[in-house]
Amino acid sequence: MSLPATLNSDSTRLEDLRRVLEQGAVRQAARMLNALQPAEIAHLLESLPHKERELLWNLVDAEYDGEVLTYLHDDVREQLIALMDAGELVAAIGTLDTDDLADLIQDLPLAITHEVVKSLDQQRRDRLEKALSYPEDTAGGLMNSDTVTVRPEMTLDVVMRYLRRLKDGLPDITDNLIVVDRKGRYLGVLYLTDLLTHDPEDSVAEAMTLDVQAIPATWSAREVSTRFEQHDLVTAPVVDEDGNLLGRITVDDVMDVIREEADHQFLGQAGLSETEDMFAPVLLSARRRALWLGINLLTAFLAAWVIGRFEDTIQQIVALAVLMPVVASMGGIAGTQTLTLAIRGLALGQLTSNNSRWLLMKEMAVAAINSVIWALVVALIAWIWFRDPEIALVIGVAISINLLAAALAGALLPLALERFGIDPALAGGVILTTVTDVVGFLAFLGLATVFLL
Repeated sequence: MSLPATLNSDSTRLEDLRRVLEQGAVRQAARMLNALQPAEIAHLLESLPHKERELLWNLVDAEYDGEVLTYLHDDVREQLIALMDAGELVAAIGTLDTDDLADLIQDLPLAITHEVVKSLDQQRRDRLEKALSYPEDTAGGLMNSDTVTVRPEMTLDVVMRYLRRLKDGLPDITDNLIVVDRKGRYLGVLYLTDLLTHDPEDSVAEAMTLDVQAIPATWSAREVSTRFEQHDLVTAPVVDEDGNLLGRITVDDVMDVIREEADHQFLGQAGLSETEDMFAPVLLSARRRALWLGINLLTAFLAAWVIGRFEDTIQQIVALAVLMPVVASMGGIAGTQTLTLAIRGLALGQLTSNNSRWLLMKEMAVAAINSVIWALVVALIAWIWFRDPEIALVIGVAISINLLAAALAGALLPLALERFGIDPALAGGVILTTVTDVVGFLAFLGLATVFLL
């Protein structure tokens, strides 16, 4: 799949389209729109509010509808699908590649799904059923069963003649042919470069490559993207547990996985879904965000309750109220650094239960060094500000305690949340803030109560 256009070019195109539409030149706007790649059209649609998006969608040629839908985030896709009748949907989606069709068909109304399946020939129907038998976020869910296979005993000359007969039937992004035995078991790949450079009388077995390992269909999408990154793959075969070839994964599918993972990590820290439409209706967006605001409110009240336990201390030493945000803020920043590192490690498959102890010890050591440095800095500032060495000592110790607690929580929270089936990217930040606030206030005000009163 093509990469979306850059932000600057999209902005220019949007302005050009809006200007043309305002002038009433609908046909010109349609020509401008349909001259773009489907991925670029999808990107423009997601950059528009609802009414303008619907207007632009009606200008997209029907032949591009299905492919454009595959590039859209879920919320935007649902909105545009709702504007199409059954016939339009069946015509648009029925021509898609099996992997894209498997992704889309799960979001369609049941009646439309039946119509789409009925419109497929038996071979495509079987391929679709095979793709749908695996979860969407696995290699089986990502793969496309449209492959070109050859046998090891064939000569390269025969393979060349076979490819010439295929002509336009060769799948997109084909950098190799997959070699299988008579029972369909995967053996290796024949790169097109080897096909062209070897003697035509050589057999496939003599020119094929054996070191390309097939990807099990049960692998997670994260494992697939890691394999592509580490081995610089363009395509990769997918097999079942018996080694039988099921299909292949192409680099464009992996790019989608990487983009979705990046969106998820970035938006998840704010409690947002990567599928959320930036121009979604106000009430819908408010309802979705209300949950995390409510959770944050509960954690804020917990921190406030801790502060309330030391009301008498704060009343007697007003300086504590001034310095409390410093303790919480330092802990929050330190914890977020460790948390982000741990979440990234989980996402890349680098952090596991086997090496988590090492990460924990390393982060605690980093926190210990930083706690000493910044405790001294904050204590010195507090001493100069309030002319009270005892307050300076208390806040210095509190800073040290909170930085160590923040590192501990930041390293352990992602692993603990994942073990309980909770997304660390969504819940980690809220819980970490609670920990650093509660520990910071408790340490600072508790020490002040003991040593200053």
